[in-house]
Amino acid sequence: MNYSECIENARKRIGNYCKACPECNGRACRNQIPGPGAKGAGDTAIRNYDKWKEIRLNMDTIVSNRPVDTSISLFGKEFKYPFFAGPVGAVNLHYGDSLDDVAYNDILVSACADAGIAAFTGDGTNPGVMEAATDAIKNAKGRGIPTVKPWNIDTIRDKMELVRNSGAFAVAMDIDAAGLPFLKNMTPPAGSKSVEELSEIVKAANAPFIVKGIMTVKGALKAKEAGASAIVVSNHGGRVLDQCPATAEVLEEIVKAVDGSMKIFVDGGIRSGADVLKAIALGADAVIIARPFVTAVYGGEHEGVLAYIDKIGSELKDAMAMCGAASISEITRDCIR
Repeated sequence: MNYSECIENARKRIGNYCKACPECNGRACRNQIPGPGAKGAGDTAIRNYDKWKEIRLNMDTIVSNRPVDTSISLFGKEFKYPFFAGPVGAVNLHYGDSLDDVAYNDILVSACADAGIAAFTGDGTNPGVMEAATDAIKNAKGRGIPTVKPWNIDTIRDKMELVRNSGAFAVAMDIDAAGLPFLKNMTPPAGSKSVEELSEIVKAANAPFIVKGIMTVKGALKAKEAGASAIVVSNHGGRVLDQCPATAEVLEEIVKAVDGSMKIFVDGGIRSGADVLKAIALGADAVIIARPFVTAVYGGEHEGVLAYIDKIGSELKDAMAMCGAASISEITRDCIR
């Protein structure tokens, strides 16, 4: 199976909102929530995609002919590629009821682990979502990253117990999920966190803690102050704030401000191996891709995920070779313009 076949298969199963586009650019579903769309006019998701495409690669083939190594080390683990599957929740609401969150995470986590990368898993108002996600990660020998919503501290402590039992090598919180409509006025309560509250959560995690949803230098430094091991430069795919900058527009200034004190992931509109190279050239340690993995799971389940990972990995390897970079550490700012 290849990813084109996944797309065709997914269109029969993925519900009425997502169009399973050949390349997910935010246009066909621009303001569809429920669905994969973005908030308001859908401007932010589209801008995420477009800004990566404005960055161009600098070709350089006057280099020694060496094998290309795409592997990275992160939090003591080795990964085949510097990209991860992103967390997606409420899949039956947004993408059709042929799968639920339990089945989706089970497929995604195991396939990513088999392919040599890792998946971030989602969270939801149903406690069973996190229970099933952490069970899937435990079955994958801890090779996954549970993503906890910004609930109140008592709920977070309960979920952290599940995370610890899973053996997950890291844990994340999508702090910007405070802006998701379905989390407002919910039980348990969820919302934004002060530095002090976030610090308490970091300590409760007792594992490398990743704060997802950072779009400013100020936000990055707050996450650092709270003790985070890593951040994700992310605007939640445009789903929480319309008229937001693209992640490609703010990544480099955040990298410079953090100055190596934390690991940096980035997501939002990254859709090819070339885009992965661009993000690393701007200073990211790794990237996260979310929506296309949904198409892969719905269109081909385990085999579909493997096909998508192979597609992005092969594109990255080819782009690296044509830009004269034989390893991830050799991808530098002068690889792009």
